[in-house]
Amino acid sequence: MPGFVIVLVGVIVVIAGVLALRLHAFLALILAALTVTLMTPGSAMETFAARKVAKGEWTESAAQSFVDETAGIRVAKAFGSACGRIGLIIALAAVIGRCLLDSGAADRIVRATLALFGETRAALAFLLSGFFLGIPVFFDTIFYLMLPLGTAMALRTRSHYVLYILTISAGASMAHSLVPPTPGPLFVATDLGIPVGTMMVGGLLVGLVTSTVGYLYAVWCDRAGPIPVPESHQRLESEGPDEEQLPSRPPSLALAVTPIVLPVLLIAGGTIVEAITGTPLRKMDPAWAQVLALVADRNVAMALAAAVSLGMLVLHGTEHRDDRRKAIQHALASGGVIILITSAGGAFGNALQLTGVGQEIKQWVLHYEFRGVWLLLLAFGVTALVRTAQGSATVAMVTAAGILGDLAAESSQLGIAPIYLALAIGCGSKPISWMNDSGFWIVGKMSGFSEWQTLRTFSATLTIMGFAGLLVLLLAASCFPMVESITMAPPVGSSR
Repeated sequence: MPGFVIVLVGVIVVIAGVLALRLHAFLALILAALTVTLMTPGSAMETFAARKVAKGEWTESAAQSFVDETAGIRVAKAFGSACGRIGLIIALAAVIGRCLLDSGAADRIVRATLALFGETRAALAFLLSGFFLGIPVFFDTIFYLMLPLGTAMALRTRSHYVLYILTISAGASMAHSLVPPTPGPLFVATDLGIPVGTMMVGGLLVGLVTSTVGYLYAVWCDRAGPIPVPESHQRLESEGPDEEQLPSRPPSLALAVTPIVLPVLLIAGGTIVEAITGTPLRKMDPAWAQVLALVADRNVAMALAAAVSLGMLVLHGTEHRDDRRKAIQHALASGGVIILITSAGGAFGNALQLTGVGQEIKQWVLHYEFRGVWLLLLAFGVTALVRTAQGSATVAMVTAAGILGDLAAESSQLGIAPIYLALAIGCGSKPISWMNDSGFWIVGKMSGFSEWQTLRTFSATLTIMGFAGLLVLLLAASCFPMVESITMAPPVGSSR
């Protein structure tokens, strides 16, 4: 059976499970992984194992052991491998995000940004705050945090409600799909063998451009079709959340941004040093290089940021230990669900790779001389198709990474750097948000928008930003196709 047919069946299982059977995404992905694994013929497994042996990655005995494994064991091992790559980072990011909220650091960042830009540029402040908070904090949490601020500002100015809602959404949404340690871009980077630091830098650059495009559309949309603040929201009289719910001693701005900036600087710094020297940090002799190799490891960098955020929670959050313990438990429970979904997506992606569809796509690409920027269109289109069909941006990204994973190793020979492929997958996860997307309902219901209003505002903004990101990548890949000095460096702390 051709790999494309098996992949199609797997995608149908995911879509039907999520939409028709209303299964949790974790169950739908595991069911799809088992289905695809059971449908994959033994010859495809043997071919996959033979390629591993030819590359020197496996021994003959390891390859034979893999071929003899049952479908259940194969899916379980792939699930564990994905969890091992990203589970710790996602858990630490969840802790950081919760500490930012409960210590008052997130509110401090938003208010400081508002003070910097002023009331007349409040929308720009919301955009930037949402983007940088979206690096360690999940989208729905950011929206819950910033919605009262946006609503209060709209009541104060008596206008621009649509503008404030869309700028909050635009910034947080783009970081969610482009900048690790959020689950989608983190998984894509690790699965395609791209240094996390490189993904952070690339995601920041592309995300800021696309967020700016989202800001411009939000301005136009607010002027073309203004929407008043719903009556249910007009009870808000102060700017932002109830002051009694905020810590009495909020942290300084420098301390508040440290958990966000620290891992970015450490991880990206290690990647840049390796790119400049051309030598992995762990193989350098100077003591500073060994220290940097330790702290630039993505797990260690996130652990340090989590330690800072926990200290900030103790100093500036609630004084009751039980409240702090419950807050961390809630964060880990939330992060645990994300880990399950993303790891199940990793198992599904691995099952898709075993079908040989990646090799089929590669042969098709080579036959039709599909090179350079055309690969970006392929990556964007596959991701957007899965996203539109089943709703979840994260599921779309991990599915696309599984389908296109084989191209990442060959992309340099096909005239493009792997980082462009990963960022195209991130941008492709934006179109099209509609009724099957939880974010659609979060923004619509919390803002008081009707379904049609949500489609023409929130959904349109995300779609436009996604295509804007694709155009940026097409332009960058045309001018600087390889960027080898950065993208080809091995991930810090990785054996790849």
